[in-house]
Amino acid sequence: MNLNQLSFWRLLPFAVLVIFTAPLFLVLSSLFGGYSENWFHLAEYVLLDYVVTSLLLILGVSVLVFLIGTSTAWIVTNYQFPGRNLFEWALILPLAMPPYVMAYAFTGLFDPFGDANILFRRIFDLEDDVVFFPNVRNVYGAIVVFSFTLYPYVYLVSRSAFLNQSRSMKEAARVLGLSQSEVFFKLALPIIRPAVIGGMMLAIMETLSDFGAVDHFAIQTFTTGIFRTWYGMYDLVTAMQLASVLLITIGLLFMIERTSRSGAIYTSNNSNFSPSPDQKLYGSKASFAFVLCFLPVFIGFVLPVLELSFWSYQSNLEFFTKKFLSTSINTLSLAISAGLICATLALLINFSIRYRPGALVKRLSFFLSIGYAVPGLILAVGMVQLFIYLDQNFLYPFEIVVTGSIFGLMLAYVIKTYALANSSIESGYERVSMSLDQSARLLGAGSWSLLRKIHIPLLKTGILTSILLVMSDVVKELPASLIMRPFNFETLAVSTYIYAAEERMHQAAAPAIAIVLVGLIPIILLTKMIRSSRVSPNK
Repeated sequence: MNLNQLSFWRLLPFAVLVIFTAPLFLVLSSLFGGYSENWFHLAEYVLLDYVVTSLLLILGVSVLVFLIGTSTAWIVTNYQFPGRNLFEWALILPLAMPPYVMAYAFTGLFDPFGDANILFRRIFDLEDDVVFFPNVRNVYGAIVVFSFTLYPYVYLVSRSAFLNQSRSMKEAARVLGLSQSEVFFKLALPIIRPAVIGGMMLAIMETLSDFGAVDHFAIQTFTTGIFRTWYGMYDLVTAMQLASVLLITIGLLFMIERTSRSGAIYTSNNSNFSPSPDQKLYGSKASFAFVLCFLPVFIGFVLPVLELSFWSYQSNLEFFTKKFLSTSINTLSLAISAGLICATLALLINFSIRYRPGALVKRLSFFLSIGYAVPGLILAVGMVQLFIYLDQNFLYPFEIVVTGSIFGLMLAYVIKTYALANSSIESGYERVSMSLDQSARLLGAGSWSLLRKIHIPLLKTGILTSILLVMSDVVKELPASLIMRPFNFETLAVSTYIYAAEERMHQAAAPAIAIVLVGLIPIILLTKMIRSSRVSPNK
């Protein structure tokens, strides 16, 4: 192996790390700069509202996602009832529904003159001024929207942990006199606490990162404050300072999530493990279990899909207009490109860590995935500041402008979604024995030959999965797309947002449904994993 190859594999992770973290350091650097009158105005009049509203949001979302995620996971893992096999995978369907799309659907349903209120007035022959459902355009409506789209984070980790709990442990608890509910609250739930905290932290970070839903509900949070400061006051520096406060908060939550996951040893993994047999439910208990599992799926997925379908029907199924087709092509081209770039980067970096292992590289590789925890709006703020600096100081003589270009938007997508590609390829590499590498190197295979002829064929499934996961996330990304897109360039998310902002809900249906359909791709992958994860009690 020559010196150039050695340098490439050792320097690649560091070079990518510098590119990925540069926008974030630029955002944080604003805390050490001058504070304008706008900052003091915001601090005096609205900053407390941002903090209180954000705390109320994450508190409400935390409680609801915990209750929904853990209860449904426990029921489908331990009980047999009608529809159980369906709910095992259907409970993750709301992950395909971006919170902002659900917010648009809910306002169309539950506004005073929304479809749900109109339907009930007709059924009960009521006056037009009678409002059956309360207004959802407030912080409590936002809590419901976020909770019913994000609870699958807690459901997935809880179900996985419950599946790993042994039969003997629960039988011992029953012998000692604990009821089924006491086994859940006093034994099963405390054991999986690290996993549940990790899932809740993911839901909280998604809530703090959201822009579309809180903007549509006119709620004052940090993300709406950043956007209004930037585009309303035209003050990028103050927007960066607000973004820094939110970024530090997200960073702390991210560290808590990682720490919780690192300690998530749920039960013993000894050879005596055997899964608990499923208890069959009858009568009212079976009905209760069915309703408890059905409601999250209905509220978080079925109801908004029905509303979007109704809008689409009312708009004469405007799915194949020229604008929709061009927007879809824009979105898919960006999503496919970002997926290929992320998968390639993740493959090369994981190979470099494996091929030239080092303690420092392994520690720093953790920070490559931090972009996924960063709100798209904060990332966009940092990217714009970085590109303005590059344009003014380095690229101007060459007549190259990256601010507001496809290149800038693509880089933002790659930084934001790299963690998804990395997780798939990293897990794939865990199943590739190091003895294959040693044998190949003894036979004279170089680094590129080892990667091309051995690793890539073995990692085909992981590579494809990583591309699909990145594509799904890019299609849903709103803030970065809205801010960094080139002039007169729209994606499906931006098109949906613009239509909804103009209250043209019927026109918003087509791009919103397209986003949900693409979001179903990772759900299909997770469904296959869930079906294969259930171990037979007889084994």
